[in-house]
Amino acid sequence: MRRNVLLPMVCMGAMACGMSLSTLAHAGDRLLGTWGVSEVEGAGGGGLTPWATVTGTGSSNQNGGSAFVTHLGTQGGYDLKIAGAAVGIKDSVELSMARWSFKLGDVVPGKSIEMNVVGAKFRVAGDAVYDQDRAMPQLSFGAQYKQVDDVDLVKALGAVSSSDIDVYAVATKLWLGGLAGRNVLASGTARLTRANQFGLVGFGGPGHDKHTLQLEGSLGIMLRDDFVLGAEYRMKPNNLEAGGATLREDDAWDLFVAWFPCRGGSLTLAWVNLGNVVSKDRQQGLYLSAQSSF
Repeated sequence: MRRNVLLPMVCMGAMACGMSLSTLAHAGDRLLGTWGVSEVEGAGGGGLTPWATVTGTGSSNQNGGSAFVTHLGTQGGYDLKIAGAAVGIKDSVELSMARWSFKLGDVVPGKSIEMNVVGAKFRVAGDAVYDQDRAMPQLSFGAQYKQVDDVDLVKALGAVSSSDIDVYAVATKLWLGGLAGRNVLASGTARLTRANQFGLVGFGGPGHDKHTLQLEGSLGIMLRDDFVLGAEYRMKPNNLEAGGATLREDDAWDLFVAWFPCRGGSLTLAWVNLGNVVSKDRQQGLYLSAQSSF
């Protein structure tokens, strides 16, 4: 990863920790890291998948929030930058937004695809952390509205629309001391979507204009209270390979480490495999995300 990308993210994490030390008396009451990091569409959770938990450090009688920047560069020359923020209201409601910029490399030199994502998540039952005497996980429902700026480009690639809404249900559970004394977190998401490449290549395709059910999952082990090792998997629809279109789409997965050096900041490093992306196969590379939380 280029130094000019890595250094600002490390600095952001350090600044977040510094600010948290100066406002420690106002810090939220939740256990460190249980709000997760920032998912690529802005929701609180893992990097690829949302969790049922609500972003920010605030507990049930507090508000919180987060801001993040993310970078992913693939071996094929694609370059993705994301910036966003989210607000958690009394550990029950989450409102989020994210801005994507995806450089197409040598596929279309000098061209980027830009996308906005606005999301909402609502906790409906359970507590992922404190319901240790119950098998029931924390349950949340969410929606994400996505809008691609370049309508002509996504239509030329075979997509039906440049905007759409994903809806999802997610269940998350943390087992304190669940594996050799280490905390274990598992999360599963069922998403109704017709997004192509998360929405960057529009929505729907030839003969595939319906929302389909896609499954996502995240598993993490807290090697320490501030250090999480895990993996994620996210299914994606394959709308643009039929009806004469040739843009095959594969599921995505990652292996990640997340470090929470303080309540106010986190850094996530992952190896992400996106599969085929806009005619380039086996697109994978390093993912780095820095988050500031309150």
